[in-house]
Parts: sequence; C-alpha cells; structure tokens
Amino acid sequence: MGHKVLLRFLLVSLSLLAFVFWMANGDSTISSCSQTPYPQICNSLITSNSLVASKSFRDVALSITLNQAKLAHNHISSMDLISFDEPAKAAWFDCAELYNDTVSQLNRVLLSNSWEDTQTWLSAAVANHQTCQNGFMELNKASFMSSLPSMLSDFSKLLSNSLAINNQAASTLSGKPRGGRRLLSDGFPSWVSGGDRKLLQSTTAASQANIVVAADGSGEYKTISEALTASSKLRSGTSRFVVYVKKGTYKENIEITKSMKNIMLIGDGIDATIVTGSKNVQDGSTTFRSATIAAVGDGFIAKAMTFQNIAGPQKHQAVAFRSGSDLSVFYQCSFKGYQDTLYVYSQRQFYRNCDIYGTVDFMFGDATVVFQNCNIYVRKPMSNQKNTVTAQGRSDPNENTGISIHGCTITAASDLKAVQSSFKTYLGRPWKEYSRTVVMKTSLDSLIDPAGWLEWSGNFALSTLYYGEYTNTGLGSSTSRRVKWKGHHIMSTSDAQKFTVANFLGGGSWIGAAGVPYTSGV
Repeated sequence: MGHKVLLRFLLVSLSLLAFVFWMANGDSTISSCSQTPYPQICNSLITSNSLVASKSFRDVALSITLNQAKLAHNHISSMDLISFDEPAKAAWFDCAELYNDTVSQLNRVLLSNSWEDTQTWLSAAVANHQTCQNGFMELNKASFMSSLPSMLSDFSKLLSNSLAINNQAASTLSGKPRGGRRLLSDGFPSWVSGGDRKLLQSTTAASQANIVVAADGSGEYKTISEALTASSKLRSGTSRFVVYVKKGTYKENIEITKSMKNIMLIGDGIDATIVTGSKNVQDGSTTFRSATIAAVGDGFIAKAMTFQNIAGPQKHQAVAFRSGSDLSVFYQCSFKGYQDTLYVYSQRQFYRNCDIYGTVDFMFGDATVVFQNCNIYVRKPMSNQKNTVTAQGRSDPNENTGISIHGCTITAASDLKAVQSSFKTYLGRPWKEYSRTVVMKTSLDSLIDPAGWLEWSGNFALSTLYYGEYTNTGLGSSTSRRVKWKGHHIMSTSDAQKFTVANFLGGGSWIGAAGVPYTSGV
C-alpha cells in the first residue's frame, strides 16, 4: 500500500512539474509572440506545436513557416487550371516557381547561424510572395487570385513574424547585423580558393573560359542557352564555370537556373557582346517573366556585356535583366530598356562601372544592392509619362533590403537631352510601403526635378519609406526644394555609412572574390 501511495505521489509530482514547465514555456512563447507584427497567428500556431519544448522559439517559428510554405507550394502546384486563360496561367506559373524557391530559402535559413544570410533569405521569400500576387494584378487577372490557396494570407503574416523573430534573435547568432567582415591581405575572404582569385583578377579571363560561345560559329556553341545547358554536364560540382561570349548579337531569352551556381559570363565589352529580347507585359508576359536574361543561381558574375530589352516604351514593363542571384556581381556591363529595365529582384547584388538606361522605375526590385561608379541614363519616355529612376520594393520593415546608389552619375540619355525640359524626372517613387533608396556622392544633372522624389499614390508610404541623400553634386543636387515627407532624409556621414558596401552588403567578404574593385566606405 505504501508503494502505491509513493507511486501516486511521484506521478502527481511529475505532472505538476510538467504543467509548471509548460506554463513557463507557454508564458515565454506568449511573451515572444507579443513582439511580432501578428501575435495572434504566432500564438495559435506556435503554442499548439509539439516542438516548442525541444527547440528554440526562433527555430519553431521558422519550422512552422517552412511547413506552411511547403503546403502552399503543394496546393499551388496541384491546382486545376481548367478555368484559367493564358495570362492567368502565366501568373500561376510564376507562383509555382516562386513558392518552390521560398521552400529552398527557408530550408537554408534553418541551417544558417548568420543574421545577414538568414535575413537576406527571409527577405527573398517575402519578395517571392509579393511577386506571385503582382503577376495576376499586372495582367489584369486579379479575379483569379481567389483560386489561390486561402492560407497565403496567413503565410505572408508568418513571413513577417519570422523576419521580426530572426531580428530579435540576432544577438544570439554568430553573424552581427550590418557588420563588415575581415578581409585577407589580398582583398579576398579565406574561403575563396587561390585558383578562383587568380582567374577572377585576370585581364585575360576570356582565354581561360570553360566554354566559348560565338554567334558566327567560331566557338563551341552559337547560343548562350546551349552553352549553359552543356555546362551542367561539363562541370564538376559548383566550382566557378566561365562562359566567354564573343562579340555579336544574341537574340535569346536566357535563365541561369537555381542549380547553375557560380556561373560567369564574360563578353568582349559593352555594345560588343549584346544579348537582346523583347518580351513584355503588353504581349502577355508577367514583368517577372519578361526578362531577356534572368540569373537565379547564386554567385553569378557578368563582365563586359550588354543586356537589353527592345520592346520600347509603348510596351510598358519589359525587363532587360532580372537578378535573384545571391552574391551576384556585375562589372563593366550595360543594361538597356525603358520601363523596368533592371530588376534587382532579391538577395545581395553589386554593380560597378555599369551603364543603366531607362524611363519609368527602371532600377527596381527588393534586393540588397549597391550601384557604384555607374552611369545612369534617363531616356525619353512616352508623352504622358514621368521618369522615375528607382522603385524599390521593400514591403516589411524588418527586411534588410534597399537600393544604394554611390558615386554614380545620373544624366539624360541622348534621346532625352534635346527635349529634357518637356519631361519630369525623379530619383524614385515608393513601390511598396517600406521602400528604401539612398543616393550618395552622386552627380545629379539638371534633369532631376527640384522635389527629387515622386509619390506612388497619394500619401501611400510617405511616412514609412526611407529615402536618403548624402553630399551629391551637380545642378540637380540641391535639396532646398525637396519633398517634405517624414521618410525623406538629408543624411549625416554616420547615416551614409550604413549604406556602404562594407555595412549594407557585408561586401568585403565576397565582392573581392569577384576581382572587382570597390569602395568599402563612404
């Protein structure tokens, strides 16, 4: 009888201990959830999850978000499209690809202990969610969005919570927010091999290419697409693979897929090696799919080439280049189009000594990107249009994204110069609520309107955006008549330092690996 009483006492004690542990853990979870943008959905999903007791709050939140992404992708992939017309199918196709990429991004978030990496990849997942919806809206097929899984609304909130939670957990991770990284004495990080350093610093990299492409038949392939397909069979692993594209015009639409990591395209120079296309929204492509060339595989590098979309201003959105490649570098390249020329879609990107041409929102997207020593040429738009150089798409305050224009020149292209007074030109407008763009130590020609920046729609985003200017020069640089928005800032030196290569991109650890010169600070 004594043993039974003792056993009952032990069982009751264990139950009480478990209850106390659950209550303490539950209180901690509720407290943590209260710090997120959507605490209700956080509480409802996390407190009912069996992993709460065995994993950190951050890991549980990210695991739940990943599981929801998998469910969303499965639902989208298995949708019955019998009622979808061709434009709606085009938007659906983007969604299926984008949610597949989101699953990949969230998988690697869970494996990383670097704040910079995880916040970059979570921000990319946010861009994917937004872009899925954008495709239906820009093709005037918003009614078909009701066919998408209803969970997508909750999923967007989970992503927002995950960004906030990851930010809160940053102090416990090995990576520090917005920190530069130590370089080796030769400017490269320790993980870049000696062979890569020699190749990427070389002035004769073309002669060391793995594949040669020539439109005139003097290479191994006549098209870049054929060479990229062959690269998957010729290369071992994900080592750097160099494709030399000889002088000529290549009329093709190209995608550097997710599996094509560390591809380098090197040409014979701007306006010598030209890749051209004409896809556009007016002809049924989504903006996302209209790119003449798209780079998705990480570590992409392009050097000495021109990428263009010749659809013209009357076709509206028509992308010349889209980059969703993390740690991508563009050196001595030209990007030519009109509306939406260069889609800096997502993740970390660096442009040096490049030329960018366009009219409306022609440098746009939700990447973390720095343009350095670039020439930005504003072209003549349609008669009823205003020119806007940028349209940055940051939709969540915890995203680490933005456009930094540093040490560049913004001026009129030859077709606009003669009629410059007939068109208004602005530095940018807010595509999304937390749009973030800075212009630093840049020469602004007289075409820039005294207001500097343009509204997107009424008061939308004017108090939540971050637009900054720092010691710019030229006839269009005066800030005396700039917009008086809460989100517009005349930056101090300490403000500007936050948007340099070293701090904004953490670029010291990877840009040097591409053999590209850069200025790390202001």
